[in-house]
Amino acid sequence: MDQKKTPLYTALIEHSSKKPISFHVPGHKYGKVFPTEEGDNFRGILKLDATEITGLDDLHSPEGPIREAQTLLANLYGAHQSFFLVNGSTSGNLAMVMAACNVNDVVLVQRNCHKSIMNALKLAKAQPVFLGPDYLDDWKIAAGISRETVEKALEVYPQAKALILTYPNYYGIAADMESIISLAHEKNIPVLVDEAHGAHFKLGGSFPSSAVEIGADIVVQSAHKTLPAMTMGSYLHFNSQRIKLETVEEYLHIFQSSSPSYPIMASLDLARGYLGTYGEADKKHVLKQIHLFRQLLKEIPQIKLLEYPNGQGDPLKITIQSACSLSGFEIQSLLEANSIYTELADPFNVLFVFPLLKDGMAYPVNETLEKIRHSLKDLKMAVQPSYTSYKGNAISELTIPFDEMPSYEAAEIPLHEAVGTIAAESIIPYPPGIPLILAGERITIEMLKNLLELRKSGARFQGGSITEKNMLKVLRP
Repeated sequence: MDQKKTPLYTALIEHSSKKPISFHVPGHKYGKVFPTEEGDNFRGILKLDATEITGLDDLHSPEGPIREAQTLLANLYGAHQSFFLVNGSTSGNLAMVMAACNVNDVVLVQRNCHKSIMNALKLAKAQPVFLGPDYLDDWKIAAGISRETVEKALEVYPQAKALILTYPNYYGIAADMESIISLAHEKNIPVLVDEAHGAHFKLGGSFPSSAVEIGADIVVQSAHKTLPAMTMGSYLHFNSQRIKLETVEEYLHIFQSSSPSYPIMASLDLARGYLGTYGEADKKHVLKQIHLFRQLLKEIPQIKLLEYPNGQGDPLKITIQSACSLSGFEIQSLLEANSIYTELADPFNVLFVFPLLKDGMAYPVNETLEKIRHSLKDLKMAVQPSYTSYKGNAISELTIPFDEMPSYEAAEIPLHEAVGTIAAESIIPYPPGIPLILAGERITIEMLKNLLELRKSGARFQGGSITEKNMLKVLRP
């Protein structure tokens, strides 16, 4: 198929060229009804903000340009069928988990998953069994899970109905996925993959293999993270003989808006075309720019440039670690004061996401490095303090299942009394959106130490608001 084609974007442009007079929603009428001054920033995109009128198709029952665009998408990735997601990867994660799981089903799930996976399991009223990830001491972060952990879990829980993985992790580290997928498929267990940060892995070569290519049943990707798609634009790829396609489609209808954004869908069409026409010259160019950026970072003494274990990781993700007196959060703040905005920070690290440039595209690499040098030049070298990262058990379950939680009451207790109690709410450092403490989980001393150290270092959280008062919500019978 011709990946240069962009059928939905083209249909919107052709529609706009007719100078349509709107007597349909949305209310801005292609930007004609909009605050005057603010309209200058919105007018171009509002011309493409249409709805399901003749010629522009319907996401929930595609027959025209949306169907053609999604067919091109499936052809590019080698999927049986692919779908546009306008409610982010969250909607795709919800749909794939609900399609694979029923009430009380045992589901194996990577412990350091995104909160949307946990929300999906809660909605499904499944029984999650958490698989602890490997921990990288040099990076001071959790990575992927090992084949050995999955093998052990399958022995203990042969009744498992699905395996849910996150690949790569937020920092771009790619685990050994192919052997894990094969292991699950030997037991006829479907594998669902949150590949939010790997939409560009289709490129191959220096990039890790996509979970779509190595046999996952359903893969969800955030096209907006590394491809030139608008925020909330994502893809879902279906390649399963173990899950019904019709069930996935049903849940996509439930979790996706009935009024999908045409600008977001058009950007997904364009992003697919961008990736589908990405050639060897483009790959050489972006890898050359990344190499330059990394080499210049190595020359700054206040930071350490981290290398992927065994070289298995995403070149677009570049992580530096503090080698000075500041935490990762503090370094991030210094960079922001010089208009450099990074993807995330943790107590030790700062993560950059490099753009997927094409041949001939420039990016201010030298200017950025000069600003980083200037931001950090007065800082003294220092040995970083130890850090208590919560590693948890290799295999664990919730102490109180989802379906039993409503019969408990929430109580507020002092933090120092929390060890051994059951959490009433999930506490999630954000970014990266990976739960530190899960609702229904027994709180350990390691969890509590990790929480206190993250809070002290400047991390932001979703949930756990009363921890600022040194209190925590727990479940009581």
